[in-house]
Amino acid sequence: MKHAPSNSGQRATLSFLIRALHYRNYRLFFSGQGVSLVGTWMQQIAISWLVYRLTNSPFLLGLIGFAGQIPTFLLASVAGVFADRHDRRKLLVLTQTLAMAQAFVLALLTFTGHVAVWHLVILSIFLGFVNALDIPVRQSFVVDLVENKEDLGNAIALNSVMFNGARLVGPSIAGLLISIVGEAVCFFLNGISFLAIVIALLAMKVPERKRESGAVPFFQGLRDGYRYTFGFAPIRYIILFLGLVSLMGTSYLVLMPVFARDILHGGAHTLGFLMGASGIGALIGAVHLASRKTVRGLGRLIVIASSTFGIGLAVFSFSRYIPLSLAMMLFVGFGMIVHMASSNTVLQTIVEEDKRGRMMSFYAMAFMGMAPFGSLLAGSLASAIGAPNTLAISGLACIVGSALFLTRLPLIRKLVRPIYVQMGIIKEMPSELQ
Repeated sequence: MKHAPSNSGQRATLSFLIRALHYRNYRLFFSGQGVSLVGTWMQQIAISWLVYRLTNSPFLLGLIGFAGQIPTFLLASVAGVFADRHDRRKLLVLTQTLAMAQAFVLALLTFTGHVAVWHLVILSIFLGFVNALDIPVRQSFVVDLVENKEDLGNAIALNSVMFNGARLVGPSIAGLLISIVGEAVCFFLNGISFLAIVIALLAMKVPERKRESGAVPFFQGLRDGYRYTFGFAPIRYIILFLGLVSLMGTSYLVLMPVFARDILHGGAHTLGFLMGASGIGALIGAVHLASRKTVRGLGRLIVIASSTFGIGLAVFSFSRYIPLSLAMMLFVGFGMIVHMASSNTVLQTIVEEDKRGRMMSFYAMAFMGMAPFGSLLAGSLASAIGAPNTLAISGLACIVGSALFLTRLPLIRKLVRPIYVQMGIIKEMPSELQ
């Protein structure tokens, strides 16, 4: 009998951690997207390994990353207007179906032995255009799935749990499959995995959303979104800092095959372990965010997370010992996801509803749109000064950016505080947005 209160408390804690899953639509999204993301991570690892196997070129690794992500930078702001004007669920069904087709074409070319680097560039660009629409729509769509906006932060954190759980499982499976049967199977399984999210989206019953911005001309809506996003200091500083970290930090992904094979003298399984370790760290960070009861403290957490990310990259760049490298990947994964998800939560809770899609399109431009420039920069630098020196510079840049963002926190706290009170997201007025 005396254990009952403890068990009850554990159930209550678990229920609190996964409270966004109480909503049917969000449960469907979580389960479908979770399966699809496992396939996405399998394809990402397989395509990077395939490029490096065919070319032995760090520069071409960067070029493929650039080709796949540059459309997000160019078109995400336009996609944000669509996200505010049109049915987000239907748009997501379209993007997921197109991404499925890309995976099957990639699998067919690889299975038949006809795949070439120029195929990978074209298919990466195609997927980049699909993602340019998908990312701001999907980020905005999460709000439509959670009725109580106080659970929005938990939903975003659970998205990160889902993303990084897939990031842990996908690369590990890909590493094994590549070493046994080759990259083509990873591409094919990714195509199959998209069925899960498409079926989940079709099964949802999403209430009709009021779309006020539909009456304004398209380019005026685009202009209004830009002015709103960069005219309000908290949104501006968070997005600019996220863009810096994406440019200088997240490009480490394109260099992982170099570290796995040439620095640590491993193979495809080593690449899978490195990415898996990063996924574990990110998963720990996402669970930590899901357990938070309030948005208070997220500003300071952004600084801590980005600093952790930068330090992890710098130490990893000098490591030649696999256990140390795996340990640093834990810190890198933790710092990256906590920084990204904390920034996302703050932005989603302070944005005006009729501008959410457009603001999230600039978030996508910062997080994903700057990554292609980072990939190209990392590939070029790695060819000139080596992958370790490149990552050391990246880590240092993230640390410096954290220090600069810390100096803007007082202003961010001052401007965000009245918004949270007005929205009723917090019951008491905090002394500061820590």
